[in-house]
Amino acid sequence: MRTSESLLDEILRRTDLVQLVGRRVKLERKGRVFWGLCPFHKEKSPSFKVENERRTYHCFGCGVGGDAFKWLQETEGLSFPESVGKLAGEAGIQLPATSSEDEARETRRKSLFEIVSLACDFFEDRLRARVGEHARAYLKERGLTGEICKRFRIGYAPDSHAALKDHLTARGVTLDDMIEAGLVRPGHDNKPARDFFFNRVMFAIEDLRGRVIAFGGRALKAEAKPKYINTSETPLFSKGRLLYNFRSAREAVRGGAPLIVAEGYMDVIALAENGFGGAVAPLGTALGVDQLALLWRMASEPMLCFDGDEAGERAAKRAARLALPLLSPGQSLKFIFLPKGEDPDSLLRRQGQAPMRAAIERAQPLAEMLWTSQTEGRDFSTPERRAGLEAELDTIVKAIRDPKIADYYRRDFEERVFKAFKQRKTRKAAESGRVRPRARGGAGYALRRDRADTVSSAVKNSFHAVNTASAYKHLKERELMGFLLGAPHLIERYSEALAWLSLDDPQLDRLKRELLDLCVYGVALETEAVQAHLDRQGMGVLAERLKMQQVVQSVQRRQADEDTREAIWHYTMAQLCSPDLPMHSDLKIKRDQALQHYLTGGAKTDWNELQRLNGEIRQAAERKIQDGS
Repeated sequence: MRTSESLLDEILRRTDLVQLVGRRVKLERKGRVFWGLCPFHKEKSPSFKVENERRTYHCFGCGVGGDAFKWLQETEGLSFPESVGKLAGEAGIQLPATSSEDEARETRRKSLFEIVSLACDFFEDRLRARVGEHARAYLKERGLTGEICKRFRIGYAPDSHAALKDHLTARGVTLDDMIEAGLVRPGHDNKPARDFFFNRVMFAIEDLRGRVIAFGGRALKAEAKPKYINTSETPLFSKGRLLYNFRSAREAVRGGAPLIVAEGYMDVIALAENGFGGAVAPLGTALGVDQLALLWRMASEPMLCFDGDEAGERAAKRAARLALPLLSPGQSLKFIFLPKGEDPDSLLRRQGQAPMRAAIERAQPLAEMLWTSQTEGRDFSTPERRAGLEAELDTIVKAIRDPKIADYYRRDFEERVFKAFKQRKTRKAAESGRVRPRARGGAGYALRRDRADTVSSAVKNSFHAVNTASAYKHLKERELMGFLLGAPHLIERYSEALAWLSLDDPQLDRLKRELLDLCVYGVALETEAVQAHLDRQGMGVLAERLKMQQVVQSVQRRQADEDTREAIWHYTMAQLCSPDLPMHSDLKIKRDQALQHYLTGGAKTDWNELQRLNGEIRQAAERKIQDGS
């Protein structure tokens, strides 16, 4: 069916989207917009917006959105033509007549659905019959009752090459139709066609609308290879585009259940029967791009569950690398690793729900899993190996297409590298007495108000006033880096604070990393040695320019003592953390509170909150300047 854009627009115009969405979501009107709790993820306060004027819905929490056609596709599993047909019928719009080819194709698909449904009924009946006794014993041993088998439409393919074929033939199904539906293998070399599945426990595979379209079969003979087989590709079934138990899991996830991706049918059934209804599995292949898209339609952070052995680790790495280019803000993965030799099915049968819940609570975010996979069990005792690790992490970051996410990953990995290798050296140096201890403040660096307040008025006056927030921060960044180049011995003393500091200028950020590397590799932190190193890295000109700034030159001319140098460092850092800019009063209050927390506690969380608020302040100031107010 081909439908013009104008006709699609007319269907959308006549569709009351609020009424359509309201069948599933309780909506509350606020002005011309309706709000409700998002049906695609669990939330406590409404972030799901529906607008009849724009004929769209959008969730600000998980990012889903679309029009009435998309709504039916997402909530009812309809195809686009099916959603068009349904809405056109409700709106009283006559669709153009379909071509004879379209009608024949649709009739063919309906016929195949009916044939597969007949096969499913046959398999279920055989499981309950005497011929299915061996299969029932196997399922009982695995903890599956008759009720569970009925719920998941589990059946049995008899140990015969023609049982299903003869059954379907007796009901008027042609051999060609059986082959096209993936139920029978065609004959070769004068051998007759035979059933695709025999002597296997059968798992029904449904499409997004809950219609059975294919099967997975588990061999009952130990020597049978492979243990699991799936229906081949058919007009109804493409194994890379579906997930086992998708339809039921989607409803459970909407009700607040975690979305868990297991590796097999039995794992999914065990999870669902033990209170983890949001369980799905790939269909005999590694997780693919289309399946990831299905997962992200249900939840922003699906949990991939793997055995805690080498095979599980390899599968986790493969899934992580697949996801990296597809990441978007708020959309990622988590990883569950079970004890070695355990899968969800075995863990739940032997130990119950508690260990599984604990494993879910310990689920690793993607960044944590990537770091662990690159570092666990490896020797980084040499500079070359540590440099190799940083190169590997850089490759991971480059695989991320979203620039903002890639930047956050880069900073996260830099901090992990610093804590793993560079921070350790700084602490050892402090303990040995070669450097003075850092300022009090727990695990991080705390700005010291007493030092900042000792800066003379002459030094304070040398810090330039500028008209824009971004220019102000840029200037302060340059002044700070220039000052450190003039007093490089402070780099090691305050290396943690320097590592935490977020610099907007990429050149200055690179310079910061070079200075931190000098702390690790034992280069003498003297002005000449630092300059020589930066010259070799192609950053010598930048360093010379930074040292020529008025603040740095003023300090050099006055030959400031050690206390004054430290005071200038603290004062400059305080300015970066607490810029004196025009701002909204609420932001100013929140920023001042965050600064006070950081000054008294020095925790990393306080630092991050201060940085976030300063970013909002700069943006607010820039908007005010642009508006001319």
